[in-house]
Order: sequence, then C-alpha cells, then structure tokens
Amino acid sequence: MLKQLNSIRYMYIRSHLYGLILNTFILAAIILSIYVWFQPAWLSAGAILLFIMLYLGIGFFMAIYAGFKSSGDLKQRMDYISSMITQLARGKFSAKIYFNENDEIAGLGDELNELGEKLQQQKESLLKLADEKGELARTAHKAATIEERQRLARDLHDAVSQQLFALTMMAQATEKVFEKNPSHAKEQLREITEMALQAQTEMRALLLHLRPVHLSGEPLTEGIASLVEELKKKCQIDFDLQMEEIHGLSRTIEEQLFRIIQEALSNILRHANATEVKVEVSRGGEEVFLHIADNGVGFNTEEKKGNKTSYGLKTMKERCEEIGGTYALRSRQGEGTHIDLRVPMQVSMKGEE
Repeated sequence: MLKQLNSIRYMYIRSHLYGLILNTFILAAIILSIYVWFQPAWLSAGAILLFIMLYLGIGFFMAIYAGFKSSGDLKQRMDYISSMITQLARGKFSAKIYFNENDEIAGLGDELNELGEKLQQQKESLLKLADEKGELARTAHKAATIEERQRLARDLHDAVSQQLFALTMMAQATEKVFEKNPSHAKEQLREITEMALQAQTEMRALLLHLRPVHLSGEPLTEGIASLVEELKKKCQIDFDLQMEEIHGLSRTIEEQLFRIIQEALSNILRHANATEVKVEVSRGGEEVFLHIADNGVGFNTEEKKGNKTSYGLKTMKERCEEIGGTYALRSRQGEGTHIDLRVPMQVSMKGEE
C-alpha cells in the first residue's frame, strides 16, 4: 500500500492537492481581507464558509482527476523505459525505444538506445575475442603437445636407447670373454646389471610423463597419494607425505600443481639417485604451499641455467608462474634438492574461461 502511494501517479495527485490547499489559503485570505475592510452586505461569514467548503470539495475531485490525467502519459513512458532496461539486463541489446515528445524523458530514451548499441558492439567484440582466444589456446596446446613429444623422443634416444645399445655391446663382449676370463666377464655382468637398472629407472621416469595429467575428479591430495603409491611399487625410494586437505582450489590449479609434482618426481628418478623424498602440501591464509625435497646428489644451480637438460626445471617454473605462484629452487652437490612453491588460492588462469 505504501509503495503504491509513492508511485508517480499518486505523486502527481499529491502535488495537485498541495496546490489546492495553497490556493484555498490564499483565496480565504483575500475574501477575509475584503470582509474586514469593506464589509459588503452580500458577503457574510456563512457565505465565506460555504464558498470555501464548495471550493475545497470541487477542487479535491478536480485535483484527483487532473493528477490521474496528467500522470498517465508520464507513467506509460516510464513503463517503456523500465521495459527497455529489463531488455538490456537480459542481454537483448538490439531493443529500441522511441518517443514523439522532445523533452528530458525522450532524451533519456535516446541515451538508452545508444547504450544498447554500445553494449551490442562490446558483446560482438567479446565474442570475437573469445573465438580468437580459443584458437590461440588450441594452437598453444598443439605446440605444447608437439614439444613434449619431441622432448620424450629426445630423452628416449639420449638415455634409454644409448643405454640399450651399450648393454647389447657389453653383453656380446661378455659372451666372448666368458670362457677365457670368467672373473672379467663377471665384472662386466655386474656393469650390465647396473646399466639395466639405470635404463629401467629412466623408462619409469619417462613413463611418468605419459601418465594422465588430469586428476579424474579426485582431489589433489588423493591424486598425489595415488601417484606416490604407484611409484613405491616400482622403485626403492622412501616417500614421506605430509599433506593437508585443501578445499576451494580450482580444477586448473590442482592439475597444474599435480603436473609440477609429476615433473619433480620424474627428475628425482632420473637424476637425483635419491633414497628419500619428502612432499608437503599445506595452506597458509589464502596461499597453498608445496615443498618437494630429496636427499640425492644435488647439482649446481648456476650451471643448470641455460642448459638444455634443465628443461624439466624450466617447465615447473613456467607452470607455477602461469597460476600466479612463486617458484624457488635450492640445491647443492651432495646435499639434495629442495623445491618450494607458493600459489594463491584463487587466480585467473591464462586461457581459462
């Protein structure tokens, strides 16, 4: 009820009633002044009261009628504007509104029409940018896939293929000297065993890269635990997992962190010669902390800069920066390697809608 009394129609009626009351007071003042000063015979107190009452009664109905009549057109035009705003809010930017009058409300309608045109242009621009963005994302994914395949092929050739070739040559040589020099053949067999184990480790590390990147709907911590359990069955490494259950991470951030851990464990298998690996995942405030450490042989970080063999380290750093995180690497020869990541809980991804 109160809302209706605050509508434009009732505002017009109230304004007419205010005008009626003001006019009544002015008219009454004039009549009373004439009655006091001139005291005409035809003007009496009863006549003044009757005249004022008639004036108020007729004026009241006239004010209501004039208020409804004069506010009807304005209310209709305001309804048109409200409907136009609703259309724009629903995304129908091609809607238009026109008035025959040339006043402020008509100007407001023209401004809404211009706003709709600008929003339509922006919508078309955003759709075009979205198409270009999708095409760039597909191109980037294709290039990354090709680069990853080339790297795996290069690693297979440089590591496993050469080791298998050396194993073949040593096995043939051992066969020839086995009867002439059994002790020397035994040493060669020991070397063959070590090389075979190294080749096996290389293959496990490379196969780790072929593991699905996606977590298949499971949380990050469960995916890491599954990965570590799988590695425990295949290599003699003692894993220490300290993981805190983290809620609110986007799927993209979880997959990138999981991929970073895959890369780190692959490097440890191939190069660190470690017996102990520690993986920590925790949350501090609005950040996720990831710590990966091993007790392996370590390396000189300055020598690794610009080295093609450090591709995995570079990839981890790029993945971390892509999700808005910070990447820190510490390593010394004989003292193992430590990797620390700090990633915001919520961040806009490049290429993520």
